[in-house]
Amino acid sequence: MRVVIASRIYRPEPAAASFFLGGVADALRAAGAEVEVLTAKPLPGQGDGSRGERIRTFPVLRDRNGYVKGYLQYLSFDLPLVVRLLTVRRADVVFVEPPPTTGAVVRIVCALRRIPYVYDAADIWSDAAGQATGSGLVVRVLRALERFAMRGAARMVTISQGVVDRVRELGVGTPVEVTGFGADTTVFRYQAAPVEPVFVYAGTYSELHGADVLVDAFAAFARTHEGYRLRFIGNGTDEAGMRARARALGVADRVEFAGPVAASELRPQLARAVASLATLRPGGGYEYAFTSKAYSSLATGCPVIFAGPGPTGPFIDRAAREVVAGRAVDYDAEAIAAAMRAAADAPATAAERERLADWAGVHHSMRAVTERVASTVIDVGAERRAS
Repeated sequence: MRVVIASRIYRPEPAAASFFLGGVADALRAAGAEVEVLTAKPLPGQGDGSRGERIRTFPVLRDRNGYVKGYLQYLSFDLPLVVRLLTVRRADVVFVEPPPTTGAVVRIVCALRRIPYVYDAADIWSDAAGQATGSGLVVRVLRALERFAMRGAARMVTISQGVVDRVRELGVGTPVEVTGFGADTTVFRYQAAPVEPVFVYAGTYSELHGADVLVDAFAAFARTHEGYRLRFIGNGTDEAGMRARARALGVADRVEFAGPVAASELRPQLARAVASLATLRPGGGYEYAFTSKAYSSLATGCPVIFAGPGPTGPFIDRAAREVVAGRAVDYDAEAIAAAMRAAADAPATAAERERLADWAGVHHSMRAVTERVASTVIDVGAERRAS
């Protein structure tokens, strides 16, 4: 069977979507499929992410942080993708990663070539756009493109039932497989290391995530705990405001902002952190979303402090009944500060962190998730061959 993966992001770029899609390619190849990936040209020095699949890259526009993120950046990938999909050797099935503009391109070209496709609906992009922009027109256009991309798919995959429910609210009846999500445990695994007085937030921090509350929480925590630091690893639209807030609260010298790093570089930082932090701003219509960065932290053996609505909090609470997984609190600076104090005053032991990593590896490995996704993709390809 021949499978084409269409995505603006792929390994070796350091991002959750890259790890996920690479894992899907590995699982497809393990099942005997031939895999070809149409993606963006990586940044210089990042190397080659292939583990046997054929990767075809194309130069794209990137933002100032090096990401293919933004409407012009998406178009710089999507417009050439039309020609690339039209001329690539015919596949049995295409697997496509958002944004919805890419999904729309795939639907049109796959319809012309009579190829079924599977859409990865891990997120509802138009809901996220509603939090990032004040333009109702932009949201309506993106919503229409997203529905168009989803409705044309033979099947969709997603990480949680909450996303399925939201998809149905949007009037999309395409069959959806809930495959879950997890950590790449070939990278994120227990690493014995001395714990340092640092809390780590790894990933994007935008208005939607509401990570700015962590600056206030850390300032309250720092009043009773000297010598600790708060480190943001990644990037986001809120950085300037968060820096200003840290200065206003007198903790600018203890709040660090570092750029995105490869997973292999992030793992030792999680291994040394007292806990990782994750947030989701309430009231944004995005309460169904799962904060998937939690999986990588748990797989490294680093407890997670989560603040906000949605399924992540109950997940952390359930995990904490079995292992020292951290805690979920309200989206409130004082509540987060109290959780940070508890983590600092009684940090997880090395044995507890190793047990946490083992537990996450058994229950929330990316490998199990990507095998389920690959199985769905292969099923769709087999249906096409049989028709």
